[in-house]
Amino acid sequence: MRLAFLVPVLIALAAPVHAADDTAAEATSPILPAITVSTVESRMLQDRVIVSGLVNPVEEVQVAPLIEGQPIETLLADVGDRVTAGQTLATLSKTTLELQKSQYLASLASARATIAQAEAQLLEANAAADEAQRVNERTAALKAQGTASQAAADQASANAIAATARVTVATQSLEAARAQLALVEAQLANVDLQLSRTEVKAPVAGEITHRNAVVGSIASAAGQPMFTMIRDAALELSADVAEIDLMRLASGQTVSMVAVGAPDRLAGSVRLVEPTIDTTTRLGRARITIDNPEGVRAGMFMDAEILVAQRETIAVPVTAVGSSPEGATVMKVTGGEVRRIQVKTGIRDGGWVEIAEGLAEGDMVVTKAGAFVRDGDRINPVVAATN
Repeated sequence: MRLAFLVPVLIALAAPVHAADDTAAEATSPILPAITVSTVESRMLQDRVIVSGLVNPVEEVQVAPLIEGQPIETLLADVGDRVTAGQTLATLSKTTLELQKSQYLASLASARATIAQAEAQLLEANAAADEAQRVNERTAALKAQGTASQAAADQASANAIAATARVTVATQSLEAARAQLALVEAQLANVDLQLSRTEVKAPVAGEITHRNAVVGSIASAAGQPMFTMIRDAALELSADVAEIDLMRLASGQTVSMVAVGAPDRLAGSVRLVEPTIDTTTRLGRARITIDNPEGVRAGMFMDAEILVAQRETIAVPVTAVGSSPEGATVMKVTGGEVRRIQVKTGIRDGGWVEIAEGLAEGDMVVTKAGAFVRDGDRINPVVAATN
């Protein structure tokens, strides 16, 4: 009975001793700092180049009169009109040209009459020459028989030569008359061409942006153009690009742009990258096609984002990446121990940066590289609530 009574007492006395040992062990173990860490995960990242510039026509066309010195009679188009290729924009006076045409028509009739007269003279000269040649031959035969004198033979020969010369003269006169006819016909064709050009027509389809023509003024190609138009109403953004970004751009890249005060963004693509850089500003220029330019005006200012690359890749928060003389580094956490490792970065998109080399998906890194953590420290990792 006494032994059974002592056992519980001894157990009760020993309990405080074990509790004190556990408390002492906890007091001697180090308290690890709680550090926020992020998981290396796969994300869709986009590499963008931010640019800005002014909207300009893709091609600006100036319409000038094709004939000089004619007064403007009517104007059939105004600023803002959409016109088709060949549409009449203005008409010039035809009075002077129609008078010239009447004169050339009279000259044409005269030239044709001259040709007819020359042809008749040529026929007459040919007949006379043939007759003179026959007389010459008969006279020469009679002289050989002794029945004609030498004087008669010489006279017949001279008449034949003169008749042949008259044929040559008549032939040349006919050629001159025909040349005169060709000249008059060319002059008449030129007047007809000028008459057709009294209608000033749009060389291409597009939208009229300026009109300098005034009714009553003298049309001339030496001054300001009568009309200025945008071919096919096509507009593009001429964007200034930093020299460091210029080599990353290429034709066909997708662009998102927005005008000042516009509620919606516009889509487009890079049409070309100019091959030169301004030596003063050190800026290059990219020309960006606007897919739907409805509501866009030449001269507008726009901001744009050019999508250079887009891919699914592993990434960490930008704050997790530090720098060293060797390059970019991160604080990798393995089993609660921190190790500084060198990495190769790529795309930066928002608050994330691509890790091209040095880490694998699922690794843990210190979220803030500037935290008071050194290489080799042990920490209590706390996974960030949102990555």
